[in-house]
Amino acid sequence: MIWKQLKTVRDPEIPVNIVDLGLVYAASAFDVEGGKRIEVRMTLTAPGCAMSGVIKAEVVRKLAALPDVREVNVEVVFDPPWDKSRMSEAAKLQLGFDSDYGASRGPAAALKILR
Repeated sequence: MIWKQLKTVRDPEIPVNIVDLGLVYAASAFDVEGGKRIEVRMTLTAPGCAMSGVIKAEVVRKLAALPDVREVNVEVVFDPPWDKSRMSEAAKLQLGFDSDYGASRGPAAALKILR
């Protein structure tokens, strides 16, 4: 349920949910008195992201709406740093990237021989 709910949170600047963007590194639920505490470890596409407060607040709001949730803790981290290779195939297609965008191709792939 947690991951399904997180998929409803979108980055306001990118029309893709934060799970498919690869922004969520971990999400767990723990028993606490009277219900559950959800802890999320996530990042942003850039450390200076102007939408960081909006995204974090949306994550808290959506997860707090789940049944029996009493607490939500969202930790925004930048280690490891986010890069486009963390995106799902669906996100890459939605944003118009090739399915192997961000994959290491080695030095030979950088050269194109024209005849």
